[in-house]
Amino acid sequence: MSKKIRGGSVVEMQGDEMTRVIWELIKEKLIFPYVDLDLHSYDLGIEHRDATNDKVTVEAAEAIKKYNVGIKCATITPDEKRVEEFKLKQMWKSPNGTIRNILGGTVFREAIICKNIPRLVSGWVKPIVIGRHAYGDQYRATDFVVPGPGKVEMTYTPKDGGKPVTYLVHNFESCGGVAMGMYNLDQSIKDFAHSSFQMALSKGWPLYMSTKNTILKKYDGRFKDIFQEIYDREYKSQFEAKKIWYEHRLIDDMVAQALKSEGGFVWACKNYDGDVQSDSVAQGYGSLGMMTSVLICPDGKTVESEAAHGTVTRHYRMHQKGQETSTNPIASIFAWTRGLIHRAKLDNNTSLGNFAVALEEVCVETIESGFMTKDLAACIKGLPNVTRSDYLNTFEFMDKLAENLKQKLASMPKA
Repeated sequence: MSKKIRGGSVVEMQGDEMTRVIWELIKEKLIFPYVDLDLHSYDLGIEHRDATNDKVTVEAAEAIKKYNVGIKCATITPDEKRVEEFKLKQMWKSPNGTIRNILGGTVFREAIICKNIPRLVSGWVKPIVIGRHAYGDQYRATDFVVPGPGKVEMTYTPKDGGKPVTYLVHNFESCGGVAMGMYNLDQSIKDFAHSSFQMALSKGWPLYMSTKNTILKKYDGRFKDIFQEIYDREYKSQFEAKKIWYEHRLIDDMVAQALKSEGGFVWACKNYDGDVQSDSVAQGYGSLGMMTSVLICPDGKTVESEAAHGTVTRHYRMHQKGQETSTNPIASIFAWTRGLIHRAKLDNNTSLGNFAVALEEVCVETIESGFMTKDLAACIKGLPNVTRSDYLNTFEFMDKLAENLKQKLASMPKA
């Protein structure tokens, strides 16, 4: 490839610690030699967020809104220890949360599968994409301890001055207990539905949405009804054209079906279910280091991609001391490829799309041919049995990927 591919506008967000080191290597060795991007860079490293009073995170989110593609490195969400370590002005919020609140949308996680990396659920030969509705329900609930006998009631007071309606939750007759009131918004459920349908269409896989509407007839029934209504009105013909489908499932049936399946579907989960199932599915595939995370907005046009893991602090401490590390860059590379694939789709840029797919293939093929980082060698052999000859260090592995990418692109027909 003598001439660089024109890549279009992309918002790139730098991060923290070992993932920041890897991020620079990815750009230098795998992206910039082949793609000429109109790059809008924002430094979301913890020191710069602190220096700008976190304005840089908001600016990055607004830029993603404008350019429709964001590619984000893993970042530190500070706790008390981090506030002390970096002498921060305050405990800044999660950048992911800030960006998600500005963009809306749904976070979808998907495993990157290599044939030689064992899976806890051996039948999962294709990825399962899990979408979590990250708004409301238990996470915005009001819960309290009921101190003794008495009634717990919920009252709805209409804004237009209409007559209030009161519902009896429970009459605590002999002792106290606990109670909770939670909610969700029609608009948020609609956005969740659109994002989920868009993701299923982009993957070409069926979509399942799970609730417990047999018990929560009104609450979960609302999710079921809104999804069905939007599907019938806006997506059914598109799904049928791709020979895929949408179905509502009870959560317990869905969990059982997922374990028995071979994968290859999108699973839209309510907030709590998504919290639990996304981690459970990640573990079933073997490694968070091999997991992509993509935020899809309801418009289907705006996407932000990132790795599903943290900043790999332990490796960064070793790196700072000049010690050898073997840090897995795959999820961070896929953050780039998924963002570029979306840019290619928006711009109808076949060359860019082909490049991003080729880079993903190189990652998988390199690992399947026996070249990998220590965490993956440990998945295969068990950590106590891993010797130094079983894996490459951080820089050796990046060089191997760069070498294999160069060879693959040279052998590809010119677009």
